[in-house]
Amino acid sequence: MKRLWLIILLLAPLAVFAQQVVISGNVVDEKTGADLQQVSISAGRVSVVTNEDGDFTLKLPEMPGSITVSHVGYKTRRVKVGEGQAEGLKIKLQPKTIQLREIIVLNEDPRELVDIAISKIPDNYSRVPELLKGFYRETAMKRKHYIYVAEGVEDLYKTPYNRSIGRDRVAIVKGRRLLSQKQGDTLGVKVMGGPVQAVVMDLVKNREFLLNKENLDAYKFTMGLPEFINDRQQFVVMMEPDCAMPYALYHGKLYIDCERLAFTRIELDLDMSDKDKATRTMLVKKPLGVRFKPRELSSVVDYRYEDGVTRISYLRNTFRFNCDWKRRLFATSFTATCEMVVTDSSSDGVQPIASRNSFDSRDAYYDKVEYFMDPDYWRSYNIIEPSESLDKAIRKLVSRYRRN
Repeated sequence: MKRLWLIILLLAPLAVFAQQVVISGNVVDEKTGADLQQVSISAGRVSVVTNEDGDFTLKLPEMPGSITVSHVGYKTRRVKVGEGQAEGLKIKLQPKTIQLREIIVLNEDPRELVDIAISKIPDNYSRVPELLKGFYRETAMKRKHYIYVAEGVEDLYKTPYNRSIGRDRVAIVKGRRLLSQKQGDTLGVKVMGGPVQAVVMDLVKNREFLLNKENLDAYKFTMGLPEFINDRQQFVVMMEPDCAMPYALYHGKLYIDCERLAFTRIELDLDMSDKDKATRTMLVKKPLGVRFKPRELSSVVDYRYEDGVTRISYLRNTFRFNCDWKRRLFATSFTATCEMVVTDSSSDGVQPIASRNSFDSRDAYYDKVEYFMDPDYWRSYNIIEPSESLDKAIRKLVSRYRRN
């Protein structure tokens, strides 16, 4: 089984834009008023997701007639936009309830449903090479404050889904990093192979990770309650470890489109019952004398159906762990996240990314991008807007860097 890796190290010291249309706003739950994160906002093939505060900004070459707003468990909305009414939108999503008459009774074994969905992958997903444009961000927090932020725009070359991921490549178009200059932040976090997770964590295509007979035989499957994604009803299959393996298994939830039998969302949580196995899955390297205690490794992978093709659209990995130096009484908690949203896609005249220009799974993003403080750095690109807390943290990191 493929692994998601963290690497812990001691920190060392440290144009002209095309005219754009900007659509921005906030998405909330209609009933509770709560901000909704990871909501998909799209206009044609261009898309972004909301941040932790429910905020988004979508940049387009021209004004669309409307944008599509969709989220798991909610009714999809198409919001009209136009000149003078495209910024500061307040969008309310209505929860989608399952009526008893809508529930489809499935007599088959849920494992059999998963196997059928796997057999339909070549038909449901792209049959031609594609070039995806994505925005990637990874962060690390020590307790409740940010000590590291790195982000960038990337190109992702994808071969057809009837092939392996062997020739899929990721290349950094533009990237930056921001590091804490606080004296007490001597222990930092690097995510190994971060941008390449857009290849490795495309679980529908990279079936070596999970969706193969050897791995699936280690799980038991049950049917969960149906859900809706983009107004399409989904089977929900729950996965639980069913036997002991040499490596840590996952607790999972698979969303499968009821009509097309395509995987549309996969949620995984690493089983933490055996701390040694969990540590081997998460950790690559640490300083001598540091004790590592895993707490969580969770993953979400979303796919979006458009123009008769299902494509990867968003992924997020969250690592939580404690570290302490030997002979210290209290441990320090750390949280590392990495997420990627596909902002655009093309299948016309697509050329592979050369190996010499691609990001390697053994690389750390930290080592591949430079410290950069330009406030208009992402002016021409679609990104995941930083949450209010992250935006404040970025300003603090920049301020400390300048003082030092």
